[in-house]
Amino acid sequence: MSRFLSSAYRTLTPYTPGEQPQDKKYIKLNTNESPFPPAPGVIAAVNASEAMDLRLYSDPELKPLKAQLSESFQVDVSDVFIGNGSDECLNYAFMAFGEDGFAFPDITYSFYKVIAQLNQVTTEVKPLRADFTIDLADYLGPETPDGGHAGIGKNIVIPNPNAPTGIPISLDAIAALCEANADHVVMIDEAYVDFADQAISAVPLTKKYKNLLVTQTFSKSRSMAGARVGFAIGDAALIQDMETLRNSNNPYNVNRISMKCAVEALRDTAYFEANCAKIRANRAWTRTELEKLGFHVLESQTNFLFAESPAISGKELYLRLKDNGVLVRHFDDPKITNFNRISIGYEEEMAQFIETVRDILTF
Repeated sequence: MSRFLSSAYRTLTPYTPGEQPQDKKYIKLNTNESPFPPAPGVIAAVNASEAMDLRLYSDPELKPLKAQLSESFQVDVSDVFIGNGSDECLNYAFMAFGEDGFAFPDITYSFYKVIAQLNQVTTEVKPLRADFTIDLADYLGPETPDGGHAGIGKNIVIPNPNAPTGIPISLDAIAALCEANADHVVMIDEAYVDFADQAISAVPLTKKYKNLLVTQTFSKSRSMAGARVGFAIGDAALIQDMETLRNSNNPYNVNRISMKCAVEALRDTAYFEANCAKIRANRAWTRTELEKLGFHVLESQTNFLFAESPAISGKELYLRLKDNGVLVRHFDDPKITNFNRISIGYEEEMAQFIETVRDILTF
């Protein structure tokens, strides 16, 4: 680092994205991207985009996309915030509401720690149970005389389903979090919610709880990771706080083409639902095949599986898969180092993955 870097950032440890090697062609099951192309309307929107329009700034109010999100999720336009990926939504939320700090699980999306450190927000890390589920009691605080809970005195951010475990919490649990922590923001990160077998999105609860903020992304189920579009839905007052920060930092945060593509992606519900169904089917098949090979596989409701084998360490399996042209995600955290996270791809990709694993375990 240079001697000019602010002392506030000298100990900052940046987020480590999934590897994107260019040395050869891989079956890429390491970054939870969709294997499917964007909806036909999205592709048409890109092809029809006039290059001349790029000389103009994008709409700073993002009106077309806000209107479509309002229609798609049955919320008011004033309840919608749009970010350059959901990570930007998370960042503005930490910036806006983090005065009392944020609490989140110890095994979760690692970007939370980075965002907190970047914004000098204190954190409280809550351990998962031995079975990798979230212990709701850790986020409710002490009981009150009326049978309720006093809260934990901090904001909360939890992915639902969690990552990298893939395990969800119930809507009743989210409601309990909001009620117990009424003086703080409860943020539910729904990057993978569309892959659940049943509807578990907390968006409808935002109409009841003014302290609930829900974030989602176009990167996974909408096949638009490269477009960088995400959004948050919550009470209009929360959204206005985030808009104040956005307009003080980057009012043209989503480009013209990405906004147009996001609108088209939302409109094509049939394509979206069909792709989510394919991912669920491929996930179920892959889990069954891994269990036949002796793996312990967590019950994921996402577009990935989290699995370990008693026959080989997680690191060795990751390395041997990579040598054989298959990328998965391995984490060095001692609590999960024997696991690998496996993104769900096409049927053919998952069949090749299982065949490669079988060969590795055989020889």
